[in-house]
Amino acid sequence: MRTRRRWGWRAATVLGLLATAAGNGILMVAGVEFPVAIPPGGEANPASARSELVFLLLAALIVLLLRWRWTPALGALLAAMFAAGFWLDPTGLANLTGQAGALAAAGQAVQQLGALTAVLAGLVATAAGYRGARTALRSSGDTRTCTPSR
Repeated sequence: MRTRRRWGWRAATVLGLLATAAGNGILMVAGVEFPVAIPPGGEANPASARSELVFLLLAALIVLLLRWRWTPALGALLAAMFAAGFWLDPTGLANLTGQAGALAAAGQAVQQLGALTAVLAGLVATAAGYRGARTALRSSGDTRTCTPSR
């Protein structure tokens, strides 16, 4: 039962990352300019906006396919960067309220709901993964302290 619950949070993290990527795609179609480029130091242009999509999709694959306990935290961290970017961008709130058009508002809403979902689910999934490891050690009778795996 616990393993199923952990996979549920991990799946919610993946869905949140995919929704964040979908929101970014909608914003690109709406013609919204991205003020910050990933990786940092790059020039903000359509190519950097596409690289953001690639990073989100790669993070979703990593969280989905790698069974390490810390991988949902990676998804949460990346999604948190997109959520922070919304608040740091002077046009973020304007996009959400529809001042840049209905398509931009929809894209911004999808992006932020996805980012919030990925952050919360990623943190819960990571905590559940570490809590499950401690429980497994205790139930096996192992008296050593639980140290996180890589």
